[in-house]
Amino acid sequence: MFLVLRSSLTWLLLIFVTASCAKKDDYSQKILYERIEQNVKGFDPIHSNDYYSSREVGKVYEGLLEFHYLKRPYTVTPNLAKEMPQVSKNGLTYTFKIIPGVLFHDDECFPGGIGRELVAEDFVYSFKRLADPKLVATGWWLFDEKIKGLNEWRNAQKDTAISDYSASIEGVKALDKYTLQFVLSKPFPQFLYGLAMSFSYVVPKEAVDKYGAEFINHPVGTGPFTLKVYSPQTNKIEYYKNKKFRDKFYPSEGEESDKANGLLADAGKKVPFLDKIVSYIMVEHNPAWLAILKGEIDEFKLPKDNLSQAITDMNGPTEELKSRGIEVVVERALDVTYSGFNTQFELFKNNPKLRQAMSHAYDAGTANELFYHNQGILAQTPIPPGIAGYDENYKNPNVGYDLEKAKKLLAEAGYPGGKGLPEITYDNLSDTLARQMAEFFSNSLAKIGVKIKPIFNTWPEMTKKIDRQSVQLFAISWIADYPDAENFLQLFYGPNASPGSNNSNFNDPAYNALFEKVSKMQDSKERTELYKKLARLGSEQLPWIFGVHRMNLRLKHSWLKNYKATEFKYGIEQYWDIDLEQKKLKKPQL
Repeated sequence: MFLVLRSSLTWLLLIFVTASCAKKDDYSQKILYERIEQNVKGFDPIHSNDYYSSREVGKVYEGLLEFHYLKRPYTVTPNLAKEMPQVSKNGLTYTFKIIPGVLFHDDECFPGGIGRELVAEDFVYSFKRLADPKLVATGWWLFDEKIKGLNEWRNAQKDTAISDYSASIEGVKALDKYTLQFVLSKPFPQFLYGLAMSFSYVVPKEAVDKYGAEFINHPVGTGPFTLKVYSPQTNKIEYYKNKKFRDKFYPSEGEESDKANGLLADAGKKVPFLDKIVSYIMVEHNPAWLAILKGEIDEFKLPKDNLSQAITDMNGPTEELKSRGIEVVVERALDVTYSGFNTQFELFKNNPKLRQAMSHAYDAGTANELFYHNQGILAQTPIPPGIAGYDENYKNPNVGYDLEKAKKLLAEAGYPGGKGLPEITYDNLSDTLARQMAEFFSNSLAKIGVKIKPIFNTWPEMTKKIDRQSVQLFAISWIADYPDAENFLQLFYGPNASPGSNNSNFNDPAYNALFEKVSKMQDSKERTELYKKLARLGSEQLPWIFGVHRMNLRLKHSWLKNYKATEFKYGIEQYWDIDLEQKKLKKPQL
């Protein structure tokens, strides 16, 4: 139905890109070859508000905590912290001990080019960077109004020429060289999750001072890998093992099935196992598909165009993939796809019936069949299955394909048959799949007389426009930062408007008040019920046209070991391994 015509030149370019991944096989080192699906915005933790950038940041930088690689349900565990924090009885003060002897990467920003030791004061500095109004950090929403004195410090810097990083803040301070203390201004049950996110990763002041605006492309962290090559021109990023990485070990416990699946074979061994990571930015799926078949990349997120070639009806690999030693890994994504209205755009701001009409004109069920192999769950609210607050019995009255209802609502909105309604721009990514989905969306809305003009962008271009609130309607998705419904419900919280995470700029006083109440509550049946109420309250006002909660299918070669599906991919490559003997045996046969 959505035939995409390509010129001979386009196919030649695809072949060239795929061929550029080819290289002389090196079996002397454990090298991971992987695909990045979109252009990376950079490597500064405070701006890593998207999946692609945060994953690259996680290779180089670290935080106090991390998500346990193997345990489910998801839980946080110490990383740069020696142990989980001491927490005061009122739940507002968290005191961490930092592992002594952790070194920043060797870099010219340090005397003699030798990385110095990480100390508690580095975290104080990093949190001030996150709060600095001059840096407009996209991750500020996470701790806004939650750490004592941090907002006051932020406000005091707004009218100064240079932000004063020497000023003390009650809520984040170094008690001594290795002791860090946070004091919250109000209960924040998700605080520890926040410390495992890339926004909270620690950076050295020396690197920021030396590289200035270029710091975003010159990361200096404590993580398992160091950046060696970043070339947007050649779409290639290379990382090497951090040879001064501290003693950190592969987990010794996980789910009951992990031992049988070989995921505990390396328990207790020092990480990382990989010597090098080579990442290719490959926006189009076709060259990536050819690359996984030839063994030029080791793992791959399966797009809809290749589903029939890759999996059976039971989500297992086809005989062709089995013969190539390629395995299928299934993961239920904690995510939601949607087309977001800029609710502050005049056309949408005070016309809920227009938004309702457009929602009912969109055939999400057919889109699920065409683009997700019918494996997505049609979204009614932002909360996905697998998280407390998801209500499988709830049906949003303003969601669901109904053309007659859509036409009626459009007339009530003042635009019968679309008459008088201006053309609406619809920002998307520029890859083939995004173009097909935008075409489907446009055709759906055209059936009621709504004219949609798709605009195609690179990922950095699109996110910049969203942050500036210069879009009308846009296609995007949200992947969980942490496994709590609050992380999805905050997408409708007014103070989180762009450049924060509320990219639809929705602002409803009743919603805001209930969100502020619920966000302070600890896990309980009462909180779960309020999560459901809040989800209904926001969703029925349609800041979005809802899409699906996805099922992710990933392919991996059998020589890639310790590979487990996870939604929280910060730094997971440190746990992966390459079986060189198996690769040496199988790769030449592909």
